[in-house]
Amino acid sequence: MTNDRKVELNLFQRFASETSYVVGSKWAFLVAILIVVGWATTGPLFRYSDTWQLVINTATTVVTFLMVFVIQNTQNRDARAIHLKLDEIIRAIDVARNDMIDIERLSDHELEELSRKFEHIRQESENRRRRQRSGLSE
Repeated sequence: MTNDRKVELNLFQRFASETSYVVGSKWAFLVAILIVVGWATTGPLFRYSDTWQLVINTATTVVTFLMVFVIQNTQNRDARAIHLKLDEIIRAIDVARNDMIDIERLSDHELEELSRKFEHIRQESENRRRRQRSGLSE
């Protein structure tokens, strides 16, 4: 990968992260409310025309379309970072099973099997706790 390409990707990642942060703030929500209220109050001025309605519909559609890509980029990066952190924790703990690293790459069927195994382990643990509590209370 060329340095120019790396710079472009880095710029987009910074843009996506910053945009996601800003758009997720209370101030962005307040601005959105003000825009909608401003648009609604101009309704009588424009006689609630089709063009008046088209303005808000088009604006919200375009913004939503673009934000999907920005937010998805941010979520992909966050998910990847979390997976790498969890992989490191699994690797660092001696009793942890290293085969749990990268399980997000398993098929849905394999994940379901793994989920059932952990549900079984959770149920056994709960049963042990109940037996211990009932043994202590006798």
